[in-house]
Amino acid sequence: MAAKLEDQGQHRRRGQQLESALLNVTWDVLVEVGFANLTMELIAARAHTGIAVLYRRWANKDKLVLAAFEHYRRTHEAEIPDTGTLRNDLLLGLAHLSEARSTFFAIVSATVFAGLKTEIGLTPAQVRDHFMGGHPSPLFQVIYRRAHNRGEIDLSRIPASVLAMPFDLVRHDMFMELKLVESARIESIVDELFLPLVRHYLTP
Repeated sequence: MAAKLEDQGQHRRRGQQLESALLNVTWDVLVEVGFANLTMELIAARAHTGIAVLYRRWANKDKLVLAAFEHYRRTHEAEIPDTGTLRNDLLLGLAHLSEARSTFFAIVSATVFAGLKTEIGLTPAQVRDHFMGGHPSPLFQVIYRRAHNRGEIDLSRIPASVLAMPFDLVRHDMFMELKLVESARIESIVDELFLPLVRHYLTP
């Protein structure tokens, strides 16, 4: 018989280590069976632990799934490129974001439409921002800071809404299409929309 999750190894898993393991199991089961078929009992059985372990941390299935979403997002950040130019960093960064988050967006969307949004009382916009991040990730903050230091952009003059635009558009495409964003679409966002705006704010 498999050992209970909190008893694996030489020492009992406690605190954040145990919670992370439970959230990983929850994500795996959610991907496998979907929100409608997911139960606290199923998670406990798959984790080889007692159901009381779950209820001590999350009051119900909805709160557990919300926590699993946030845990997955935090632990699956996209790779931060460093090509030496803002354009190429954005092209690679947005492609990495699409690769890292496309499955996540598909699962979140399926879960929301399966009933979670009704249970938690969020609007579609709130769902998008709560689960998928309402601001550019640290990946883009690093890219923009490097570009600023190279003199490619002036962060003191560019509005936050402009800086967020490439991230927001790719996120919107993933949320609506539930698949990887094509490279041609990413190039269009960067070359035809974002960079012309950035150049507008580069000089007084």
